[in-house]
Amino acid sequence: MEFPPSFKRALAAIPLLLGAAAPPVAAAAPLEVVCSVHEWCALVQHAFAEATGIKVRITERGSGEALDLIVSERDHPQHDLWFGGTGDFHLQAADMRLTMAYRSPNNSLLHEWAVTPAEQSGYRTIGIYSGPLGFVYNPAALAAAKLAPPRCWADLVKPEYRNLIQMSNPYYSGTAYTVIATLVQVMGEEAAFKYLRKLDYNIKRYTHSGADMLANVASGDAAIVIAFVYAASDTAATLPVKTSTPCEGTGYEVGSMSIIKGGPHPNEAKRFFDWALTAGAQDLAAQTRQFKLSSNRNGRFDVRIVDPSATRLINYDFLKYGKPEERARLLKKWGESVDSAAKQ
Repeated sequence: MEFPPSFKRALAAIPLLLGAAAPPVAAAAPLEVVCSVHEWCALVQHAFAEATGIKVRITERGSGEALDLIVSERDHPQHDLWFGGTGDFHLQAADMRLTMAYRSPNNSLLHEWAVTPAEQSGYRTIGIYSGPLGFVYNPAALAAAKLAPPRCWADLVKPEYRNLIQMSNPYYSGTAYTVIATLVQVMGEEAAFKYLRKLDYNIKRYTHSGADMLANVASGDAAIVIAFVYAASDTAATLPVKTSTPCEGTGYEVGSMSIIKGGPHPNEAKRFFDWALTAGAQDLAAQTRQFKLSSNRNGRFDVRIVDPSATRLINYDFLKYGKPEERARLLKKWGESVDSAAKQ
């Protein structure tokens, strides 16, 4: 496989980015990593191997599917570490004691918002990036429909947006669950579910993953999608899309990382965990055009990152909405009041 020049430049920069790395070691078998941040998977796989000599085998799964995989292997874990994906799911794994407590020496390098999940979970997970939830829209598709871009949650339920919006399926997607939990915190639960029923009228399709709907808005199949806006921050690149964040306030993702309890290579997993918290490792993310806010305080701030200070962020309760029983309750309510109504 031939990697693009930007990927090769990223690999060449690894020694400079990471500074004085530990001596390379050779693992007896590859470190098994479940990766839920598709755009980074190949890069971190090769970068970590280059920096440490430890080979990595990647299994790509969305956040919900990754949790399902780890649950299915709980008696005989086949994977060592879970990298990326919505922090709510990592907190659920921690609550189920599927992940291992580990205090990295690099925790002191991180923003407070990244360490908070660790403190809440008994150090079974930690934040590696963040970004706000908002709207990604295709200006050409909206112009063709003679419509203005959405600026508020209230805009999305207007009748003129009928069949122009896509959202990922809450049963499979951490993004969609964050939408539900955010609306409950912004509006109150009953008002939020009333809103979701109205929104459903304008939804053209619930996609299997966040990546699917972002591809759809780029192609014009959707005019608007509800997503973490960092995925489309590079509006000058190949994606013909723009972003906005809701005027009423919005939630945000803390993409997280966890070591799987009982995995076959715990020592190598700790090496990866420590490495992934360094500024050098996190700066590699810009090579993927995924402009997330790094959890390391010394991480490079790219001007294409959606600045949280310019966004009205709510005080998102990760501890409450990361609990399995709360997620199950809200998804059940969504299925009964929104999904079942859509099928009638």
